[in-house]
Amino acid sequence: MGFFDFIFKLRKQKIESFLQRGAMIIDVRSDEEFEDGHIPDSIHIPLQNLVEHIRDLKSNDKPIITCCASGIRSSRAAKFLNLHNIEAINGGGWKFLKKIIDRFD
Repeated sequence: MGFFDFIFKLRKQKIESFLQRGAMIIDVRSDEEFEDGHIPDSIHIPLQNLVEHIRDLKSNDKPIITCCASGIRSSRAAKFLNLHNIEAINGGGWKFLKKIIDRFD
């Protein structure tokens, strides 16, 4: 097993752990990107609007998995949520995350 395989395995395990705990999926892509395809039941909050939803997300008692197209914006979103004491992880690109969710169910 190579280094990247190890990292992806750890990431997958952490995502599955969050899913077992009933995590919310937040998609931080643009409106157009979300409309072109998304994970069913995911919540759409574009990255630039995330600050407006902090209070609601804080009152939620579920962990959060963020996703976007490639994992860059979702990484920023997860870090931002963590800074506000919200348990969140970066799920990466939404298609990658969807595969994990589909196998998990």
